[in-house]
Amino acid sequence: MTATISLPPTAEAGDRSPLSSSSLRLSLAPAGSAPALLDGAWWPRSRDLGAELPSLAAVLDPLWGRITRVTVNPTHWPVVPRKVPVAGHVVKVGWFLAEQDPHELLLLSYRMGRWNLLVVPPQTAPVSAAWLMAAASDPLGTSTASRLMEEAARLRTVYEADRAVEAVWDSEGGHEARDPAARSRIPTVTAALPHQLMGR
Repeated sequence: MTATISLPPTAEAGDRSPLSSSSLRLSLAPAGSAPALLDGAWWPRSRDLGAELPSLAAVLDPLWGRITRVTVNPTHWPVVPRKVPVAGHVVKVGWFLAEQDPHELLLLSYRMGRWNLLVVPPQTAPVSAAWLMAAASDPLGTSTASRLMEEAARLRTVYEADRAVEAVWDSEGGHEARDPAARSRIPTVTAALPHQLMGR
């Protein structure tokens, strides 16, 4: 699976150059794919919904129809504004504590329907964010947003344990005692990740 990122509105659709720091970090399931639990993932740069939502809605409006309402779980959003101005219109914002996954953003368009996006925490390491964005945009995905976050945490723990074992092995003269090519290693989660997400 590969993560695709919607470029800023000024970018050409065919331009796949590395993204600048001001670009929207968004991964969407392929158009026309079978319905899944998630329609993609969004990696905002902060937990300021009023500042982050306008650029997301501005990119999604031409793709999905005008976004008119958004709901979040307030667990990870310190302030949930009631309305956010977006490109000449207002998006109403609501929240649900028990009814909505804390790692999910629900977007509604009166004309086109609804979409669920995994919200990747802003402080997430690029490798983990890339994995989460690719997994959330998999049209065959069957995981909830929270389940993907748990799996990413588990993979990160395995990766860090592997790195700790390597550091001990190296400190005990492992490279000099044995050919590095012959070492058996635990596979890490970085092997098949898209490279365009590695920079923040």
